[in-house]
Amino acid sequence: MALIDIAGIRRLLPHRYPMLLVDQIVLLEDDRVVAIKGVTANEPFFQGHFPEYPVMPGVLIVEAMAQAAGVLVLGKIPDRENKQVFLAGVDAARFRRQVVPGDLLRMEVKLVHGRPTRAKMEGKAYVGETLVAEATFLCVLQDKAAGGA
Repeated sequence: MALIDIAGIRRLLPHRYPMLLVDQIVLLEDDRVVAIKGVTANEPFFQGHFPEYPVMPGVLIVEAMAQAAGVLVLGKIPDRENKQVFLAGVDAARFRRQVVPGDLLRMEVKLVHGRPTRAKMEGKAYVGETLVAEATFLCVLQDKAAGGA
């Protein structure tokens, strides 16, 4: 059962279809979040990646982990409606298995270290118990009026 459902995620994150890549949050702790993305054949990226053999692009798996990290960061601050989280860097991304329609993607993201406006995160994505992707990334927190990273 979801700790935070899609309506709650939409209150925290600015992303909308087709770029909202987190369906539910099943665990939210001070320094860790676990999020779920149901990968369906109806995803718009499958039209071109690849029509005869649909595979979720690795960059979108990293984006899904970063969105889960955004929930972790924004969930901790009191004035979150005035803040926005941006992905500022990706390191050590590795893709271990393809993600295809029908997979249930589980993203586990933990805070490595953080300051009030920056956080280094470590993310791992799984299908079942199989590690499919991992990355370390940097998120920055800004006022909504400040614009992009």
